[in-house]
Amino acid sequence: MKKEIEKVRNIGISAHIDSGKTTLTERILFFTKRIHAIHDVKGKDGVGATMDSMELEKERGITIASAATYCEWRGHEVNIIDTPGHVDFTIEVERSLRVLDGAILVLCAVGGVQSQSITVDQQMKRYKVPCVAFVNKCDRSGANPSRVIAQLREKLGHNAVAMQLPIGLEADFEGIIDLVAMKALYFDGENGEAVRVEQIPDHLMPEALAKREELIDAATMYSDSLTEAVLEEQEISAGMILRAVRRGVLARQLTPVFMGSAYKNKGVQPLLNGVTELLPCPKDVANQALDMAREEAPVELFTDSQKPLVALAFKLEDGAYGQLTYIRVYQGSMAKGDTIINIRTGKKVKVGRLARMHADQMEDIKDIPAGYIGALFGIDCASGDTFAAPGLELTMTSMYVPDPVISLAIAPKDHKSEINMSKALTRFTKEDPTFRVHTNDETGDTIISGMGELHLEVYIERMLREYSAQVIPGMPRVAYRETITRRAEFDYIHKKQTGGAG
Repeated sequence: MKKEIEKVRNIGISAHIDSGKTTLTERILFFTKRIHAIHDVKGKDGVGATMDSMELEKERGITIASAATYCEWRGHEVNIIDTPGHVDFTIEVERSLRVLDGAILVLCAVGGVQSQSITVDQQMKRYKVPCVAFVNKCDRSGANPSRVIAQLREKLGHNAVAMQLPIGLEADFEGIIDLVAMKALYFDGENGEAVRVEQIPDHLMPEALAKREELIDAATMYSDSLTEAVLEEQEISAGMILRAVRRGVLARQLTPVFMGSAYKNKGVQPLLNGVTELLPCPKDVANQALDMAREEAPVELFTDSQKPLVALAFKLEDGAYGQLTYIRVYQGSMAKGDTIINIRTGKKVKVGRLARMHADQMEDIKDIPAGYIGALFGIDCASGDTFAAPGLELTMTSMYVPDPVISLAIAPKDHKSEINMSKALTRFTKEDPTFRVHTNDETGDTIISGMGELHLEVYIERMLREYSAQVIPGMPRVAYRETITRRAEFDYIHKKQTGGAG
């Protein structure tokens, strides 16, 4: 674990359903030598992608829980969180973007900006996460990256600018033109690992020059030296363009667009270069905490390992060794054996085992410095809790939790299932703030609520697989009551008796 904070990138990969997030992550891990064989989502070999470690994810070919991993590219350390696309698991995207410094917004070259792309974009805005866009699936029939860039501008209001041009499209998609270096890139070898740099084909040169002009025009807004170079008609270097574009990205006023096809192993390496050159390091992002001792006054946090600790628990998982707490350290450093305080409960906690995650595998580490993401073992806390050094009363603002939209009544099949169901529900509600459980006082039903049918379906399936709890789902019963709706005439004889036996 290197400690050069300028060389660290914490990024999330988020997009609409089936835009290719998990496939892209798989290729990134392969090209950075983190994994040595590529396995596809719902691939023929039945292994499934690295980041989809849950059995259910492999079967359905969807991502359910966000998974963290890390890799190295050109001396930079890249921490990646692969997130789900379905709106049902929106809290996974929400909590990932809360702790990340940058993101890759993946868009399908055919589908373009879709409903969940809009939701993800709103989440990025909420947490002010700078992003680069990646137009994936340029090899599909009907692929049109220029239309996707236009949609980015119209539907999402991004100042989107192409960093690349495709060489051919659909079945003829061969490679990409790098508009910064003005070179054509082809991806050779069995898995596209050899990048061949050539001159731009003559028939594409006029379009490439026009697009480069557009790119420089957009970038001059963020660099005076670049503006001067343009006005004085000097030679414009690649470094000048990248520095200007980076400033625009950090200010969230410019969205550079990369292109490729993750499945066909094309365009992934230039995207990784873009991530290291354009997205922020932890120091570039301003983070604030609230001081509880001074009526929640905002306090600026510094990405400095020497300062007192402030960290946020953003995700919980029930691992083989007890509760696994994913944590992002914003200030200070967390080491094995440290005593830290959970600000919400006020309890002192001793740090036991610390780990770095690679999907469902982990690697033990001694400490987590400022700006890094890691995991803690066996610490009892809730999602969104802040940990701080003793003497500090700083709390981080938690993530936004949407309200549930659908409810189901569930009943256990037998007594054993009832006990296991109760255990499962306790764990799931702790891990997932959008999953709620309550008992209806009138009907006695156990009601589960969530973000969609798939969300609840997945939890019922997980109860069966992970807890062997067989439950019968059904519609919540309505407790009908009678009520007076209008006036009605009726005769009534009032009998009154005084004394006597009646």
